[in-house]
Amino acid sequence: MPLLIRWCRQKATVFCAVLAAVVALVIAGNLAFASGATSAAQGTETADAAAANSASSGIPPAMTCADVARLDLAGAVPGVPFQISSAKPLASSDNAFGAWAACDVTGVIAPQIHFELLLPQTGWQANYLQVGCGGLCGNVSLKSGAPATNGCAPLTDGAFAVATSDEGHSGGGGLFGTDPTLRADFGYKSDHQLVQAAKALIKKYYGRDAAHSYFDGCSQGGHQGLTEAQRYPTDFDGIIAGAPANNFTALNTFSHAWTAQSVYLDGGPATLTTADLEPLHKAVLKGCGAGASDGVITDPLNCDWDPASIKCRAGQTPTNSDYCLTADQVTTLRRIYAGPTDEHGKLLYPGYQLRGSELNWAGVIIPTTATGTTGDMAFVKDAIRYLAFDEPRPDLTYKDVKFTAAYFKKIMQPNEGMYDATDPDLRAFKKAGGKLILWHGLGDQHIPAVGTMAYYKAVTKTMGGTSATKDVARLFLLPGVAHCGGGQGPDRMDALTALVDWVTEGRAPDSLITKSVDSSGRTTASRPVYPFPYIAKNTTGGPADEASSYTPVLSSAESNLSLNWRGSFRSGYEKVGNWVHGKWVVSNGKS
Repeated sequence: MPLLIRWCRQKATVFCAVLAAVVALVIAGNLAFASGATSAAQGTETADAAAANSASSGIPPAMTCADVARLDLAGAVPGVPFQISSAKPLASSDNAFGAWAACDVTGVIAPQIHFELLLPQTGWQANYLQVGCGGLCGNVSLKSGAPATNGCAPLTDGAFAVATSDEGHSGGGGLFGTDPTLRADFGYKSDHQLVQAAKALIKKYYGRDAAHSYFDGCSQGGHQGLTEAQRYPTDFDGIIAGAPANNFTALNTFSHAWTAQSVYLDGGPATLTTADLEPLHKAVLKGCGAGASDGVITDPLNCDWDPASIKCRAGQTPTNSDYCLTADQVTTLRRIYAGPTDEHGKLLYPGYQLRGSELNWAGVIIPTTATGTTGDMAFVKDAIRYLAFDEPRPDLTYKDVKFTAAYFKKIMQPNEGMYDATDPDLRAFKKAGGKLILWHGLGDQHIPAVGTMAYYKAVTKTMGGTSATKDVARLFLLPGVAHCGGGQGPDRMDALTALVDWVTEGRAPDSLITKSVDSSGRTTASRPVYPFPYIAKNTTGGPADEASSYTPVLSSAESNLSLNWRGSFRSGYEKVGNWVHGKWVVSNGKS
């Protein structure tokens, strides 16, 4: 078993076993230990000690960090001009990933993709991890981009070199969309260029190539991971894509604008505020027959609770103990649970908010006050003003999005090829030996998990069925978990060990263990999640907060999921943009 995996588990060395045997012999009074045997044992101990030290220290650098700062790598990677801005020693006490010292390298890939790469000084096991970003990116943040791998022993021990970028622009807004080059860098280019630059730096620093490369990202980071699997199938051996914003164009226009227009009916004040969420959630749990003390609906796709069932009677005033909904609130909730549809009843985004996610809506879907703003409004504003059209449209807001077949075509056709990662054909990734772990919280308030289910079903169909698909990609759904973590369900997991096992040993994950962890680091609950379309059900009658109580059960609602969507999951929509003789030229096809 590779050292990398052992480090995620309890450590043991042959040296320790030999030493224990010698001590036992001495205690037993075995003084007839021949000098030759003693020498042999000592030799074995020396060799085993050296092996143990090698495991601890890993592959040493071939140069100093100061040497890295002086490298000129402008032409090291054809087509990816980059330079190093700084290379400084990072003390183990200052490393957010774990107690390992590193050479902290920052740099720029032309024209302005800023990146950071941590090169372990000890413990490196010839592995590389690239992490994604969130929202519209715009900053370099190593630690926040890897929610499914943070805390795993390989990261805390320095087994990986780790890198990330800002995707080519500074600041989290959409102004970068006024530049076609930056659109392409954000849409698909930056991660492919970063992995090439990082691997070139790794080879220089250690005097050898990385043996395996991995990617972990959530939200926009999940989008990045799927972009890599689809467009550049040989960049990474393993990819973790959480809550992917891969249907980027429709998500940031139609999905977010729909919820905003649903909450602010006819442009008026919000029909619901955060004060409604707790009693509403309780009503949903009861209506869905959840009966769970942890407030989690295990199979929310299987619940079609109608908000009209708690519509206020004439003269009734809602209270926390006797909660009811006004007619406008019923309309709002029905729209949110149904998703954006056009004049023909077809979805304009392949997803919708699931029942049971209500406690996670605060500030994103629902404002604090009736006249407050929401995150959905802000996302639509950036997308519609600076990303959707050739020229900036600073006059537009969420109110201007039209839910028609014609407007869908107007928005999607020019943009999906640059921004989206919805190609279901992963055959090239599979041929290259790639492995993909998809995961999504069923209580996600930003990106409806149904969209990821729909994409995975399209992958299954394109790849030739479940058997052919599960060899390359598996989807795990986390009940009650909000966007990239948080929420009501267990949200901590180590997907990195599962992915490395799959890549290096061919052992695909049949389950992942998720945990709830309190502020002191104590695990308060654990639950398994199984590959889609299976759910975890307590069939043993054991404690609800213990993973051992659960077994996999097929979800008929997930396996039979079918959406009447205006768009489609298909190949051939991708576009490639480049400067040719001073002109920006966009062509069809993958880069």
